[in-house]
Parts: sequence; structure tokens; C-alpha cells
Amino acid sequence: MLFEALGSAVLGFVLAWAAAHRLPHRLPARALVLPTGVAGALFGAFITHSALASASLLVILIGALVVSAASLSLLLRPAERYRRHSATA
Repeated sequence: MLFEALGSAVLGFVLAWAAAHRLPHRLPARALVLPTGVAGALFGAFITHSALASASLLVILIGALVVSAASLSLLLRPAERYRRHSATA
């Protein structure tokens, strides 16, 4: 269980760092993105471990990755080209 938590935290951190590095213009400050990725991965590992108690480490890490990616996707802002500008009359 320790390896599940440690592995999922590292996986969430790496995913959050990659997202912050790749999409800095669409994400808030890195100080918010990195903990969100780690917390999402830990929560995903907890949910996967609770739902599938006899699952292997790989399955639990995949669950952590999915929930971490979903958590990070909630932080994304729309791209500049898709924003609507209000017309001033």
C-alpha cells in the first residue's frame, strides 16, 4: 500500500509538471497545478484500491492517472482564440 501511494503521488506530480510545462498559458499558477495533480492521483489510487481491493499495482496506478488527469482538466482555461469578446457600442 505504501508503494501504491508513493507511486501514485509521483505519477500525479509528473503529470502535473508536464501539463504545467506544456500548457502554461491555459493553466493557473504552478503552485496550484502541482498539488492538484498529486492530490488527484492520491484520491484516484484510494478510489481504485477501495473498489478493486485485489487489483495489481498497475491497475491502481492507472486509476490514479485517470483521476489526476481529470482533476487537472478542471483547471484548464479556454484558449485565447475561442474566447468571446463583448462588443462595445
